[in-house]
Amino acid sequence: MIKFSVITPEKKVYENEVFQVSIPTTTGEITVLPGHIPMVSVLQAGEMRIKDKDGEHPYAVSAGFLEVRANNELVILADRAERADTIDLVRAEESRKRAEEEMKKAKAGQDVDYARLQALIDKEMNRIRVGNKYRKLK
Repeated sequence: MIKFSVITPEKKVYENEVFQVSIPTTTGEITVLPGHIPMVSVLQAGEMRIKDKDGEHPYAVSAGFLEVRANNELVILADRAERADTIDLVRAEESRKRAEEEMKKAKAGQDVDYARLQALIDKEMNRIRVGNKYRKLK
């Protein structure tokens, strides 16, 4: 078993012993199993899947870091992490639309932070994708 925790700036989102965790990183998806070598990696917005004694739990995660420690411990520090079944799809869609509107204004010559807007659009699209995927399976 792996001692696993997910921490965001607001709170500890998840803490439990798990069998495995599949995590999106900037170099591709990795799956951490007991006995994994120590490592540090950068998270990419995507779907994280946690398997514990109660089954599989999908989460939408955004930017952050992960550390696999030698003592079967995994820590994820994420800007955001949400269980797929708790994602407010309406709110996510509204946020995405607002960011896209700001991007259109920027293309019209107004001063806007393109990188921030693109990151926001990517984050909300990920929330929508993960949330919809698991709602359709039920």
